Amino acid sequence: MGWMEGFPPPPDKLITQPDSNFFSFPKLRWSVCHLREFLPTEEISRGTGAPVPLEYLPPAEFADMRQAIDALNFMPMNGEEEMTWEESLYANYTDGMLVIHEGRVVYERYFGCLEEDGKHAAMSMTKSVTGLLGEILVAEGLLDDMLLVRDIIPEIGDSAFATATVREVMDMTTGVQYSEDYSDPNADIWLYSAAASPLPKPEGYDGPNGYWEYLQQVKPEGEHGAAFHYKTINSDMLGWIISRVTGKAVTELASERLWRPMGAEQDAYQTVDAKGVPFAGGGISAGLRDLGRLGLLMLNEGEINGARLFPAEVVQKIREGGDPSKFGGFPTIPGGSYTSQWWVFHNDHGAFAARGVHGQTIYVDPTAEMVLVRFASFPQAQNGYIDPTSLPAYQALAEYLMSK
Repeated sequence: MGWMEGFPPPPDKLITQPDSNFFSFPKLRWSVCHLREFLPTEEISRGTGAPVPLEYLPPAEFADMRQAIDALNFMPMNGEEEMTWEESLYANYTDGMLVIHEGRVVYERYFGCLEEDGKHAAMSMTKSVTGLLGEILVAEGLLDDMLLVRDIIPEIGDSAFATATVREVMDMTTGVQYSEDYSDPNADIWLYSAAASPLPKPEGYDGPNGYWEYLQQVKPEGEHGAAFHYKTINSDMLGWIISRVTGKAVTELASERLWRPMGAEQDAYQTVDAKGVPFAGGGISAGLRDLGRLGLLMLNEGEINGARLFPAEVVQKIREGGDPSKFGGFPTIPGGSYTSQWWVFHNDHGAFAARGVHGQTIYVDPTAEMVLVRFASFPQAQNGYIDPTSLPAYQALAEYLMSK
């Protein structure tokens, strides 16, 4: 779209930090690839060793496969006309798409602001990295998920989180007051964003400073364990818990347990608040292929490149999912559930996913031995708008790959 092109860019194509709309459409089509230019970040290091290359189909087969996949037809949810796979990529404002089948990359494309050596905002897929780290600690006996939050974080005080269990935080079944309606200018998400901003607070601001200060003043709403409510503050509460029990920031732990040993080809980075606390609920930006490696780890239950990085029970627990009877309000995922910060579809293929606003996903289909990673910059935040032309496409692709 011409954003930030030229030396200097023309005024109508300039995106700067003072611009409060730098992450709104259409500017987000550029800013999703450039978050570190707007906000301070902390590195998730891949280390200094050589990356472990992903395996690809031979070039001729790869070209043929891309052509066949692009032409693949599917019926969108409640649709009247079929759509091709390639048409869905454009309809969904796709910035990057990677598909791995039976251990080999069979499809890879880049659009918009993203190139193969670029990094893209993962948004709430960050939650799934946080949840995965938490589940690893539980499996290894370093974290008791039945403890109350106040048993680990005494500073949580009288916050509604104090009497929730770690498991309720991990599964987002806490009874806490927080609205994440992006369309409501008065929703709590914007108060949380103000607290989390690393920029100097405006004159007269007397609210909390940073993620953890915000968590200390959260009020109760409903009963812990009664129902699933998608609320990002749970992810940052889990991030605090993880940091306390390990003595390490979530960025350092992600580097040690995931990025370095899985042979990542790029460092990732994670935004931080004014006190240097990483945003455990949505701050990661990473390369498309490295999230493919993360998807392979989930598909292969903790193994990659012939090495085991964490116990198989970690992924087995996530694949079991949460209680579907507590999961509601997501009509595009009927019968689904949520556990350990992962979405579980409970479909015939046993698929599960990391998901983020504006169309980010790592979709794992164990039956088809398929991992799909998509980066996107869809105009609207909620995935309910993009699922109708995405989830049926993923299922159609899985079935096609299995037929081959």
